[in-house]
Amino acid sequence: MIKIGYFIPEFPGQTHIFFWRERKELQSLGINPELVSTRMPIKLLMSHTWSKRAASETVYLFPPSLKLFAGSFSEFLRCKLKAWLKCLSIITSSDLKGFSKFIRLAAMMFMGASLAYIARKRGWRHIHVHSCADAANIAMFSSILSGISYSLTLHGGLKDYGPNQKNKWLHASFGVIITKKLKMELESSLAGFLPKYLPTAPMGVDLKTFNRSQPYASWSGTGIFNIFSCGRLNPCKGHDDAIKALAMVREQGINAHLTIAGQDDTSGFKYKKNLVSLISELKLNDYVHLLGAVSEDIIRQKLEESHAFVLASINEPLGVAIMEAMAMNLPVIATREGGVTELVVHNINGLLVDVHSPEQIASNFAMLAHDPALAKRLGEGGYKTVSDHFHSGVSASVIFDGVNRVLKKRI
Repeated sequence: MIKIGYFIPEFPGQTHIFFWRERKELQSLGINPELVSTRMPIKLLMSHTWSKRAASETVYLFPPSLKLFAGSFSEFLRCKLKAWLKCLSIITSSDLKGFSKFIRLAAMMFMGASLAYIARKRGWRHIHVHSCADAANIAMFSSILSGISYSLTLHGGLKDYGPNQKNKWLHASFGVIITKKLKMELESSLAGFLPKYLPTAPMGVDLKTFNRSQPYASWSGTGIFNIFSCGRLNPCKGHDDAIKALAMVREQGINAHLTIAGQDDTSGFKYKKNLVSLISELKLNDYVHLLGAVSEDIIRQKLEESHAFVLASINEPLGVAIMEAMAMNLPVIATREGGVTELVVHNINGLLVDVHSPEQIASNFAMLAHDPALAKRLGEGGYKTVSDHFHSGVSASVIFDGVNRVLKKRI
């Protein structure tokens, strides 16, 4: 088995199910991805059945133990003056603004030394980083100080991952981009600073986990029309638009209920408070259910119990939650945003609406409720799309190929 570091910030969090799946796929291919993270997330977000196990298997860079602290200094002593000067050059030339950039990047350089020490002790031959934010800076400094290679996966727009992107990508051995749209944006923004190997590979679903115990059944016209949504409680997920749409479709006489899985990750739980206020204002307290952060087992159960899925995102790079619904033969409604159109094709394997359009969402709720054949056809189309192109083995194969390319160059 080829041992590599598998670097995920604040792991395991509520949206990290994909990484757990990809790790299993990598193991089946002959790579042993050992978990490393910046720090542990708050317990409220560690919702999966595997979270405790994952945390116990993860090495955390912060807060550093005395052993890790000493090991970091030993890495500084091992490296040559050229590496020191290169790190200092990056710190002084970074596009971070103000004096704080020196402190911030110096701290990341020290964490890079910690990562290099861990890599040396564990015998890692490469590090794959599932972030282009601070974790990428840490891996970059680690590579400069120790020579260990690293790669990146880009999960969203560069603007979401902070400054110093040119250096992060310039020193990477390869990169994986989850959508064609993001790849075009990356190549446009960082031309001349990118590694040669830049494959596109989407996030994916474990079809062995997300499968139905009973065939999908459209709404019969009586009882509750169950709608499910899954996404962290953040304004970018557009849950307020889905709630407004629910109020509209209920006014049409459809007994629709909306269940939302996801925990608030905003400061002071502000967005959740706004949603609770909106639910009360629209008199939907009995019809909207906020589950908080839950395990994938509960998500699968809710998907199987539902008649439709909605994710009204304002900004969605791709959408694992949408894939999970499609894997369960559930008709999906999503916004024409980010890379979603590379996953959902309107009226073929789902329905697409404009951003901030609760009226359109409500209209599609009603259409799925009143047209069982359409709901069934869209669900079947969604399953075929995911099973063909969006299973978790796709990205694992690409990382496997990338790591082997890197290791062959060293021979």
